[in-house]
Amino acid sequence: MYHPSLIVWLLTLMVGLCLGSFLNVVITRLPVILMRHWRSEARAALELEEEQSTRFNLATPGSMCPRCETPIAWHDNLPIISWIKRRGRCAECKIGISLQYPLVEIAGGLLAIAVLSLHGLNAQSAFIYAACLMLLALAVIDFRTQLLPDVITIPLLWAGLLFQLIFQPFMLSNAIIGAMAGYLILWSFYWLFKLITGKEGMGFGDFKLLAALGAWLGWSFLPLLLILSAGLGAVVGLIAQACLPHLRGKPLPFGPFLALAGWVALLVGDELMSLYVSMII
Repeated sequence: MYHPSLIVWLLTLMVGLCLGSFLNVVITRLPVILMRHWRSEARAALELEEEQSTRFNLATPGSMCPRCETPIAWHDNLPIISWIKRRGRCAECKIGISLQYPLVEIAGGLLAIAVLSLHGLNAQSAFIYAACLMLLALAVIDFRTQLLPDVITIPLLWAGLLFQLIFQPFMLSNAIIGAMAGYLILWSFYWLFKLITGKEGMGFGDFKLLAALGAWLGWSFLPLLLILSAGLGAVVGLIAQACLPHLRGKPLPFGPFLALAGWVALLVGDELMSLYVSMII
């Protein structure tokens, strides 16, 4: 385990919190950007007049309250501190601000600390931390909207293959097989479930997410990832059904559980695999 100085810990935490804050922008805006793009493509296909809309992307407009659209001042846009300072409410209209914002910021900081502690301060850690942030964004977007955008899952897959090529070239063939097998496993489950029940059990984004994890971890990790994610999903699903009646009968996104299993495997994969092998032998 890596043991840096206190200043390195603090800087790592600050960078993680700031990146978590940016991730909130991606999580809230990317689905809207995609919806606008799909609407534009649909109108073009139907030969309808293009809708007039204001410019909207990850940078424009600036941060604002979703209800009153009051711009958020820089001193009210500091990770964690601003949410606590305003007691989780807009400074202008006093509407409650979602807990998602501080929780994602905290997650970004904790993931940075975990990667630094377990993998040290190096280029490999930067790759792994970037993958963890992408998984965090995918998990929250899927939880909110049941979407796993290709604009994140596909670069995550290619980043995994690039990671193997640069740092572990002996693992590249393992990773390529992992990407293919990851996609095909869930694709097969999807069609088998649909043939039996006539319903869709998951989305195509789940196939791509498991393919990306296969690229990062190799094919040998796929059974473990599926066991972890399915087990977590089953436990959370049963608890949600029992405690939250309004969720009964509603689909539960699988992406967050795949992402959580991916974090665990990226951070402590070797130890986890050793434990898994010892249990099945």
